[in-house]
Amino acid sequence: MANISSVFLCFSLAVVLASLVNAARTIKPNIENDSPFATRNYTKVCDPARFSDLGLDMNDFLYCDSSIEVDMRIKDLIDRMTLQEKALQLGDDAKGVIRIGLPEYKWWSEALHGVSDVGGGSSFDETIPGATSFPTPILSAATFNETLWKVIGQAVSTEARAMHNLEHAGMTFWSPNINVVRDPRWGRALETPGEDPFVVGKYASSYVRGLQDIEGQETSEDPKHRPLKVAACCKHYAAYDVDNWVGVIRETYNAKVEERDMIETFQKPFEMCVLEGDVASVMCSYNQVNGLPTCADPQLLKETVRGKWDLNGYIVSDCDSVEVMVDRQKFLGYTPEDAVAQVLRAGLDLDCGKFSPDHVANSVLQGKIRVSDVDVALKNLYRVLMRLGFFDGRPEFDNLGKDDVCTEENINLAIQAAREGMVLLKNEDQTLPLNLDEIKSLAVVGPHANATTVMIGNYAGVPCRYTSPLDAFKEATEVIYEVGCDTVSCRNESLIFPAMQAAQNTDATVLVVGIDLSIEAESLDRRDLLLPGYQRQLIEQVAMSAKGPVILVVMSAGGVDIEFAKNNPNIKAIIWAGYAGEEGGHGIADVVFGKYNPSGRLPLTWHENDYVNMLPMISMPLRPIDSLGYPGRTYKFYNGSVVYPFGYGLSYTTFNYKVEASKNILDVNLDKFIKCRDVNYTQGVAKPPCPAVLIDDLSECQIKINDLEFSVEVENTGDRDGSEAILVYWVAPNGILDAPIKQLVAFQKVFVEAGKSTKVDFKLCPTKDLGLIDFQAYNLLAAGTHTIILGDNVASFPFSINIHYSDY
Repeated sequence: MANISSVFLCFSLAVVLASLVNAARTIKPNIENDSPFATRNYTKVCDPARFSDLGLDMNDFLYCDSSIEVDMRIKDLIDRMTLQEKALQLGDDAKGVIRIGLPEYKWWSEALHGVSDVGGGSSFDETIPGATSFPTPILSAATFNETLWKVIGQAVSTEARAMHNLEHAGMTFWSPNINVVRDPRWGRALETPGEDPFVVGKYASSYVRGLQDIEGQETSEDPKHRPLKVAACCKHYAAYDVDNWVGVIRETYNAKVEERDMIETFQKPFEMCVLEGDVASVMCSYNQVNGLPTCADPQLLKETVRGKWDLNGYIVSDCDSVEVMVDRQKFLGYTPEDAVAQVLRAGLDLDCGKFSPDHVANSVLQGKIRVSDVDVALKNLYRVLMRLGFFDGRPEFDNLGKDDVCTEENINLAIQAAREGMVLLKNEDQTLPLNLDEIKSLAVVGPHANATTVMIGNYAGVPCRYTSPLDAFKEATEVIYEVGCDTVSCRNESLIFPAMQAAQNTDATVLVVGIDLSIEAESLDRRDLLLPGYQRQLIEQVAMSAKGPVILVVMSAGGVDIEFAKNNPNIKAIIWAGYAGEEGGHGIADVVFGKYNPSGRLPLTWHENDYVNMLPMISMPLRPIDSLGYPGRTYKFYNGSVVYPFGYGLSYTTFNYKVEASKNILDVNLDKFIKCRDVNYTQGVAKPPCPAVLIDDLSECQIKINDLEFSVEVENTGDRDGSEAILVYWVAPNGILDAPIKQLVAFQKVFVEAGKSTKVDFKLCPTKDLGLIDFQAYNLLAAGTHTIILGDNVASFPFSINIHYSDY
């Protein structure tokens, strides 16, 4: 038997070698093999002249016949490949098959907040020296503006297509990062939209729509073939939020997750990204979930992403995740051939790395996986490339070029996004905005006062330009600049005194402090929530010495314990500036001087530093663990004191809300085929006769439940125009055990002129928006008196859900 296998293996290798030799003979010597299409001046694969350059006749290849149904074209392409050639297409650096006209393709490009050069699929040089770098997602999320998120995505994808035309970018971008910030120590908070799964999901679907949608083709009767502008990717799936904490690293971490938390927190943004955003790709993560590597788990991938959510696209691994299963996790003692077989069976299509390309052919020859499984993965990949116009072109974007990158419009959008994300945390005595007629000189001090690269965070390319805070303030008034700390770590206190002198001799002082990628980053989780080194000393001594008002500006992604500054009467105002992109300086200055009325709200809770001493970062449950003394996580389950809560943010004006609900009672009439479900209540609280009903039962039986509709009249009672983010929370009936303290279910951003009002309508679907995940991971609609709260309890109203059986 061994001899037969050896002969078969040798025969297969001989066939592959012969194919490669024949392929080499067909390539003309003048071909430039370093070009994305292995030739020059072609923006699509199926160009007759390109095939001619390769010594081929395009008419011989049915996959280039656009009159044929797409899936048949894809089958023709795949059927022309040998097993080894198929394997070589399963990595991010797909090698192509020149003998059949298929070029190489680099799948890995990034566009987290602008086109990046991370991954190798995109690049910058004298032809394209830079691309617009928007605020990192954590600050964009603070705008609570879905329209802005989509517009940023549209700008980024336009620049991406322009760069693609100039052979400086691919068309598949592994962005955005939509993991929930479960713990304030997580180093990758800057890449994400924050701690609330609903906000994260809305950001994901909006940004993805901006990246992918082509105007007029946002929907299709055949969504699997809907044309794409670029292909986005929602990552890292799932329960990924530990990078490197006290020796626990992401590659070998086993996240022990309750199904309840999986449904309502860790999977929710990905579900929204696929179902609402129609994203073209999902990336599985390094970590294990309950002992299974995510990229090898068919329940997570094939059954959920591909099956339940019906992904129209491909599933890709985080880079080298498949190799990590074997070499670092030692999962089940797998050989490389075992691992690549398992991930393909689980639903993985593409390996970011070389592991699958190197071992898939042998895995087939050893009988561990079928060639048909490889073909399924290739079909998913080429279907996306077909939708992008990789083979046939996309004429609506052919005219895009260098002039469409770093446009004035995009730079202005970066400014708008930066200033709209700024969160005003403190404004004693209405110190801000500063009056330029009264401020003839300004001290700008601190380690981030002249920040540039800090503002663009990670997964960034080369920006069009930088406008630091110092640059922006110099445009407005006379400035004295002192660094205060030579680095963010601020180990040298000798520079504090010159900063104090600057504050003594100017009309006002802006202190720009915070952290950076040396403190919070990929592969680097935080140990505490404090400002590093002597930064607190710098702030307090400058505030004590200053002649005029002191404004503190904090650059960070995660929260910082600045309780000392919040309570310091010498610090009149505090602004959180996140990492605000290439135009972050303009964003800060525009808010300080009142050119823009701040409207940002915190997308995550700012905890006191003691929080990190209450529980280990690797404790995954969101709800409190009373037996261990662990507090809850995120605003939904943590009820202790904080520095600033989720959703907090001030304005230079004031707003009043008036709420008008269409009804206060919702009746759910059940038939005899639906059973009441029990809900755990605290002792002494009376249960309704029918405590709850399974939402899936209602959907399957198509029992109609009316939407909850209400309107909010927002009145600007101040003397400045301004925007207001209306945050709508749901509170479950009193007494239900383990229910969230409150849960965001809707939000809208509105602009209201001073002295005017505007009406905003909301519609909540009870079976979609008010589901309660119980300890058995059932999604229930609970009976009883529910409450809708607006903002920080600015207004609220109760409504009752009565569940009972119809007469029959």
